[in-house]
Amino acid sequence: MIGFTSFLDVLLDTIRDVTPIVCIIFGFQFAVLRRPVNNLRKVVLGFVLVILGLTFFLVGLELALFPLGETMAMQLTEPDFLESVRVSLSGVLQWFDYYWVYLFAFFIGFSTTIAEPSLIAVAIKANQVSGGSISVNGLRFAVALGVAVGIALGSYRIVVGDPFITTSLLATSL
Repeated sequence: MIGFTSFLDVLLDTIRDVTPIVCIIFGFQFAVLRRPVNNLRKVVLGFVLVILGLTFFLVGLELALFPLGETMAMQLTEPDFLESVRVSLSGVLQWFDYYWVYLFAFFIGFSTTIAEPSLIAVAIKANQVSGGSISVNGLRFAVALGVAVGIALGSYRIVVGDPFITTSLLATSL
């Protein structure tokens, strides 16, 4: 169970992470636009709620999703599991014998990105600013797909241990 000091640590980290955003917004409001903030009390309350919401979200991730994801990742890479789903006939584990790891990485990357509150907020604003030409769900799907492919490729690179562009390919292209 998370203690009060751990909660305060996450709260302070969240405040530290949100502070640059607040400074940029208020900096532009006062220095560039040179206008007072409309409904300052609502805006400040909104920032407080954002900080508390992000803190609870991060604490929830730490308590539930991270341990569960770590356990599943460990189970997917256990020798017993890999032996049971082995594709290669050579008797030696090959990169493609880890296909469950790649699928897990892809779906975790996709689902966590789709659920990302800041991406949802940016997608809604992009839709409003573009006059509806940028679809909220289209933008979220495109970003989530890119993240999912990147995480799956990163998992592949971890399994194989080689960079995507090998030195021989790089040398031949020069």
